[in-house]
Amino acid sequence: MQIAAMRKTLSAVLTALLVLAPVVPARADVYHASPKLVIILVIDQFRGDYLDRYRDDFKTPSGFNLFLKRGAYFTDCYYDYANTETAAGHSTIGTGAYSAGHGIALNQWWDLNRSTDHAVSSVEDERYEIVGDHGPKDIGTSPRNELASTLGDEVKLATRGQSKVFGISLKDRAAILTSGHASDGAFWLDKATGHFVSSTYWGPKLPEWVDSFNHSGRTEKAALESSSRPGHFYDDAGATPASVSYLMDFAQALIAGEKLGRHDTTDILTISISSTDILGHQVGPDAPEQRAMIDAIDVDLNAFSTWLDKNVDGGMGNVWVSLTGDHGVGATTAGAAAAGFPAASFDLKKAMAALDVALNAKFSPGKNLSYLLPSASPNTTMPAVSLDPRTFAGVNVNEADAEAAVAALLPAAFESAEPPAPDGPVRLPARAIVRNVYTKVQMQAGQVPDTPDGRIVRNSYSPYGGWYVLVTPGMYVQYASIDPTKLKQSRVNHYTPYAYDRHVPLAFFGAPFVAGTYHQPVEPVDIAVTFASLLRINHPSNAVGSVLTFALKPGQ
Repeated sequence: MQIAAMRKTLSAVLTALLVLAPVVPARADVYHASPKLVIILVIDQFRGDYLDRYRDDFKTPSGFNLFLKRGAYFTDCYYDYANTETAAGHSTIGTGAYSAGHGIALNQWWDLNRSTDHAVSSVEDERYEIVGDHGPKDIGTSPRNELASTLGDEVKLATRGQSKVFGISLKDRAAILTSGHASDGAFWLDKATGHFVSSTYWGPKLPEWVDSFNHSGRTEKAALESSSRPGHFYDDAGATPASVSYLMDFAQALIAGEKLGRHDTTDILTISISSTDILGHQVGPDAPEQRAMIDAIDVDLNAFSTWLDKNVDGGMGNVWVSLTGDHGVGATTAGAAAAGFPAASFDLKKAMAALDVALNAKFSPGKNLSYLLPSASPNTTMPAVSLDPRTFAGVNVNEADAEAAVAALLPAAFESAEPPAPDGPVRLPARAIVRNVYTKVQMQAGQVPDTPDGRIVRNSYSPYGGWYVLVTPGMYVQYASIDPTKLKQSRVNHYTPYAYDRHVPLAFFGAPFVAGTYHQPVEPVDIAVTFASLLRINHPSNAVGSVLTFALKPGQ
């Protein structure tokens, strides 16, 4: 009798404990909201060495140290393609594919079937309109150009729309392409007013919480903090830490307004901090201003993590976060030259004019026809030369022959635009300005060398852009519409296959990950598939990444 009574008492105690204990899913999966929220955090133009270079600056517990001390941090993460630009990078992060899989190779490109007077944006969609305060000539946007699904898309499909998916950034392409086709909303800045806008792709008007944020006085506060000129919010505020705290405050407004992290299935939020890119193009990676920007991001991320811990069900224990960059960046021309590299900047317009002269000599002697379209990305290092098929058709030249001719004539034409020797102890290039040229026809057919460089080129292929050739410049050589004699300029660019443009950090924070520093080679395409595997859903449609099993706890 005494043993029976003890058993009854023990059974009652165990029952009480089970009733009082919180209900925890047996494993993580999207269907049981474990985790409650997944955040894909991208920092624009965030080179792979920054976290270690400035590690001693990070004093907060939950800023970058959330990843460096409490997360899985990968030191050797490189993009495996050549077209290191913002649109391509964000598409790659969201889809787990490279340009050959998702189609986005440039921020904008020529599509003469859609427009003959301007290059088409990577997110341009004339079927829709911008929603919110915007300029009268702004064209609508959508994810239509992205030819693959994203992690967010697969979460929406798996949960039959129960999960919520959003993307935010200062840039439209960063907000839209990372979050995907099925997202519930994407928001970015109107460059003049600084208010957040969207597109009718997601609905006829902005959600009430967005309107409330836009008219809360927060924009004016950021403009004042950054001494922004009226009508220049993106350019002025965007290059200061004020824009980072502004974006993170908007992220908090979104999470509260949409109740992210409080649903029966996992929610997804993509956040892209553009400020490092806006500033970085002006000052370069070694400038103290860029270091100050990164230090400010650390403080803002700490505040955001603290806020999440109080506003997501279960706190940070129910949140997974990945951190990476959309591309790296090279040294300034002056900095590389001073270090002894054969760095150079030269006038792209002059080089293109020389190429047009050579094409006229070959196909239309004595004439002055325009065989080339203007650079689709005039303010960045020139990644591709766009051909005008109308002119070639007029002289009975097809695409394959036209691109082959441009590829053959381009190196000499570009080298003819090499700048004169500058004053001072700066060395001129000791080798060709142009390293490689590949035609679109070659890339499409896979007719590139079976080498690491060839693989990178194959991954860079896109069906968009009409007729074009992809150009690889020499190391630390910039093709841009700038004064080629001013090697002391601080402006920098990206879009090369070199390690300095492909290297970005990669880190994860969350319950499944074994904290530590990892030196195995990894790629940004691994983010989407690792999350998809942990959430027990399909990989994005064209994903080529690998699940980072070596950094996961047993039983995940």
